[in-house]
Amino acid sequence: MTQVQTVRGPVEAAELGLTLAHEHVFVLTPDLLAQGLPETWDEEARVADAVVKLRRVAALGVRTIVDPTVVGLGRYLPRVQRVNAEVDLHIVAATGLYTYAALPPYLGFFGPGTPFGGEDPLVAMMLRDLGEGIGGTGVRAGVLKCAVDAPGLLPGPRRVLDAVAEVHGATGTPVLVHTSVHNDSPEQVLDVLRDSGADLGRVVLGHVGDSTDVGRLKSLADAGALLGMDRFGLDALLATEQRVDTVVRLCADGYAGRMVLSRAHPPRRAAGAAGARRDRGADHHHARRRTPPVAVRGLTVPEAGIEPACPLGQTILSRPCLPFHHSGAPTGARRGSRPTVASPT
Repeated sequence: MTQVQTVRGPVEAAELGLTLAHEHVFVLTPDLLAQGLPETWDEEARVADAVVKLRRVAALGVRTIVDPTVVGLGRYLPRVQRVNAEVDLHIVAATGLYTYAALPPYLGFFGPGTPFGGEDPLVAMMLRDLGEGIGGTGVRAGVLKCAVDAPGLLPGPRRVLDAVAEVHGATGTPVLVHTSVHNDSPEQVLDVLRDSGADLGRVVLGHVGDSTDVGRLKSLADAGALLGMDRFGLDALLATEQRVDTVVRLCADGYAGRMVLSRAHPPRRAAGAAGARRDRGADHHHARRRTPPVAVRGLTVPEAGIEPACPLGQTILSRPCLPFHHSGAPTGARRGSRPTVASPT
């Protein structure tokens, strides 16, 4: 049986159950927190709040969430471990780096094309997160994450994407990419990953559900990727009813198995002095509010691709990654990839 790495340790893929493919438990800015911003942040209260909300999610029948919070989004596994200790839910952690433009200064000095050159520290970090654990917690990542947004495929995001592609090639680990439908970033991401030899069937194009262009979405799915139909509740970007209508149209045309559904934003985020911000659906998880509109339009939950054989659970997470060997590259690894000492499966 294939195992999937979670915050509480490896679980059999068959135990994943209903899986939400893109859910942030916390999104924070550690530098600001260290300076007391936002002033409204209360660690104990926020942890307790997350426990309450995730228990509500679990009560709806959700068994697994994928949390693609990586460097750049305030990833701090000890906090998530505290929450998960109080909630019977599988949480799949991620490795990678989130930026729309510039890299952290350290990476501007070390790695390919930098003054000091050398191997890319990003690749080493991701392989370590997958094979040994994140930040000394022992929690091994289960997915890779990067971002290409409105500015496009600038040198910083391109370097991260190339590193993700290399680690995916070496390990087979699933990839989730934050994209924007307001430019051609989804297509650019697919081009880069395809040229790298990636298995596009293990790639989720996050946030393409912000589009109602069914033809474009079909084209992305036909290219091999899974569509991240997420951000339900973020009506400022696209109304929930429009999101539902798009999902229904794709299901009717046979694309149910090419989508993964989620909300993809935390109930509360600490991003600045303004403190916590509420969005529609922040206190009532989207799983409760989204399923009925889909069903009303003549589709059962399984036909909509969100129970319990959801595409991410079956197609992405449950497929075995490439086995590692201590003395060489993983079986099937592409040329130039760098192995670690343990398999991320």
